[in-house]
Amino acid sequence: MRIVAGSLRGKRLVAPDGEGVRPTADRTREALFGILEGGRLTGGVSPLPAARVLDAFAGTGALGLEALSRGGARVDFLERYAPALSVLRANVAALGVAETCRVHDRDVLHPPKAEAPADLVFMDPPYNQGLARPALEALTKAGWVGSGTLVCLELLKSEPLDLPSDFTVLDERRYGKAKLCFLRMTVPPAADSSST
Repeated sequence: MRIVAGSLRGKRLVAPDGEGVRPTADRTREALFGILEGGRLTGGVSPLPAARVLDAFAGTGALGLEALSRGGARVDFLERYAPALSVLRANVAALGVAETCRVHDRDVLHPPKAEAPADLVFMDPPYNQGLARPALEALTKAGWVGSGTLVCLELLKSEPLDLPSDFTVLDERRYGKAKLCFLRMTVPPAADSSST
């Protein structure tokens, strides 16, 4: 597994042995970043340059590190599974990007408080465990997700999309066994100032 493009292009990433971590397939990762860099969901402008990124359920860190390679300013990683956490830290160190990365040994359902909302959130939860909704609720409550945050969620193609009521699906794409869902928090309408 390698970084596909950007300043870290071609750099190799390691992954833990066994079934505990399922890195996003290369084809899906390339498609995801093609959509982002094409600006299809962000008014024709890539959201990656200077972005504050959160890679939740980070695993090897491939998504967050790819975002950093393509111009992201800073990446926070949330990972609790010990073998993945060890590999994630090794990947950050091997790429020499520790100064722009923070690795949190935390469960996504119990995240640390954010300093500010992320511009971009990657969520690749274990398949078929119904984690998308509680994870989005927890990340929103902790301040990681705000009205301007673009959320990129990967699920199993057959997995139902269960979201909090204040999230809207902007786009959905299918790649092999996976589907990518692009989400944004619904901004409530401004109160009508003419009402009494």
